[in-house]
Amino acid sequence: MMERQLEGSANVQSDPLDATGAAPGDTQPAKPLISLVVPVYNEQDNIALLYQAVTAVINPLASQYTFEFVFTDNHSTDATPQLLRELARKDKRVRAYRFSRNFGYQRSILTAYLLSSGAAAIQLDCDLQDPPEMIPAFLAHWSQGSDVVYGIRKSRLESKRWTIARKVFYWLVDFLSEDPIPRDAGDFRLISRRVIEELRRIGDPKPYLRGTIATLGFTQTGIDYERRARTVGVSKFSFYDNIMLALDGIINHSVVPLRMATYVGMAIAAITVLASVGYIIAYFTVGFRAPAGFTTLTVLILGSLGINALLLGVIGEYLGRMYLQMKNESLSIIERELHED
Repeated sequence: MMERQLEGSANVQSDPLDATGAAPGDTQPAKPLISLVVPVYNEQDNIALLYQAVTAVINPLASQYTFEFVFTDNHSTDATPQLLRELARKDKRVRAYRFSRNFGYQRSILTAYLLSSGAAAIQLDCDLQDPPEMIPAFLAHWSQGSDVVYGIRKSRLESKRWTIARKVFYWLVDFLSEDPIPRDAGDFRLISRRVIEELRRIGDPKPYLRGTIATLGFTQTGIDYERRARTVGVSKFSFYDNIMLALDGIINHSVVPLRMATYVGMAIAAITVLASVGYIIAYFTVGFRAPAGFTTLTVLILGSLGINALLLGVIGEYLGRMYLQMKNESLSIIERELHED
């Protein structure tokens, strides 16, 4: 059994197929190979449904493309690994990799991209909220020259609270980022081999892929779609996971929060100077005497401590990212390759 450690995106190697899906030495022109990358975690109820839905879409495209499935299992605790192993035995297009622990959603997607062999890769979630029926549209735009084709969620079946929170998050990330980032666009997208190789070179241990891909440039096309409700099971993405994803999105693609420390400090210093000048002028012109009070001193002290703590927290977030980069932490560790059993 082969075990592989992904120590960084630059070290991840895909299987020995070229961008058209041909094996080395083939002389016949081959159809482009398209990789369908699927991160999974405890999705035993959805794997068969996803496979059936996707194959129903890609089978009619067999005359134009060849396909492969790349599953990355984030150390599931249910029957997901066994189901992936059975699926790989039944369909040789399926490759599945089980991680040694849960490395998180974004790292799971990035690992799948870097392990893919296709001329382009399409990311799909196992819950089928993002419709596989959009695969032909993605491929059509890719064939016309787009290196990135992403889905824009025009609507989604969720609570109003989450809808508002997501809109605020996307607005905030776009506002703070130094590069434009599409709003209401998740990880449901197609990226070309050129983009995958750029992701391999970056080597970010805490990736925020939708932002990173948006800032790479190339020709990018957005397609509107209606996001479906999850039909089976429950989301494995907790409130904490959403908060951490939002934090990664803001910190990874902007130094504006770091600059805010300077701006706030300068503003407080300016206000302090102006207030001091105003107090001195009032003292000598109208005889104003500010009453000494414990409350005033307490508010000022606590306010200053709060501001300092806030600014140190922002700086600490960036220092934390630098620390992780210097550690050269593994992107993910593959415990075993389920398709080789």
